[in-house]
Amino acid sequence: MGKTYRIKDIAELSGVSTGTVDRILHNRGKVSEEAQKKVEKVLKEIDYHPNLIARSLALKKKYKFVTLIPSFGQGEYWAKLSEGINKAEQELFSYNIEVERMYFNQYDRNSFDNLIPKIEEADCQGVIIATLFKESVIQLTQQLDKLEIPYVLIDAFIENTNCIAYYGTNSYDSGYIAGRLLFEQIHPEDNIAIFRFIRKGDMHSTQVMKREEGFRDYLYGHDFLGKIYPVHIHADESVENKEILDSFFATHEEIKAGIIFNSRAHVLGDYFQHQDIDKHFKLIGYDVIESNLSHLNNGYITHLIAQRPEVQGFNCVRALFRHLVLKEKVEQINYMPIDILIKENIKYYNNYI
Repeated sequence: MGKTYRIKDIAELSGVSTGTVDRILHNRGKVSEEAQKKVEKVLKEIDYHPNLIARSLALKKKYKFVTLIPSFGQGEYWAKLSEGINKAEQELFSYNIEVERMYFNQYDRNSFDNLIPKIEEADCQGVIIATLFKESVIQLTQQLDKLEIPYVLIDAFIENTNCIAYYGTNSYDSGYIAGRLLFEQIHPEDNIAIFRFIRKGDMHSTQVMKREEGFRDYLYGHDFLGKIYPVHIHADESVENKEILDSFFATHEEIKAGIIFNSRAHVLGDYFQHQDIDKHFKLIGYDVIESNLSHLNNGYITHLIAQRPEVQGFNCVRALFRHLVLKEKVEQINYMPIDILIKENIKYYNNYI
């Protein structure tokens, strides 16, 4: 076992006062650049690690983080992200970290807005925000800035906020890659469909809009000559969706390719399977969830683009912990890999934290 160093010991080794060492270790107050370098040199030499568990328990300091994410069912995308949050909370239990979960309807902006006052009253030390509704998120972050409560963004990065960190893919680049994947499967003059899910309050989520922007930029930058047809469907109304899709494909029989910019590509896969439509339709979707995987394997989805939601959920809680408890500087932009999955490589894919 290595020697336990007290602040007094570090001060003597550094040639500075105990007060200076205390300010550096606890990141409070100003010290000279020369003193900072002296102390940091000694800390490195002795491989100093503060006993944070003992400090936290001794001070009886408790930290409550609030997560604001969409409600979900078993096996859905947000369920996987929640698994990462749960794992981080379990690992940080000894540091008196508690995570309070608030949920909103991802297809109804009002449900997000209704939670903003509750977050302001939650007496929390940090907030994790899924950024589906841009204007509402900006309103919330401005309030958190005034309250000096740090926050982490997930799903899509929103510029001009003071988030301590963002975890997720580059949404624009993800859409740009999707454009290439689809374009390489069609002729330049072919028409294609973009399947969108109807939302209340906002037509699209922040991430979907950025993905579609990148998608269109790729196509129009690479001699795409066809037309793009938007098709608006519902998240969970299969009967009405069938009528919408029946009507669309009856009047657009030539369309054999399309994309969905969220995790519900399985809605189209289910439709194609139930209608016994041949597997020549080229469909690209997002996220590795079981319902999507079944259609990737049976051929109704050609590609899935994944973004490791479990890792996002885990890291966003860790980022608040590192910022508030460890007093570490956290990298602000943390892009996840953009994973491209097909039937032949899906069995090798893992998303371990």
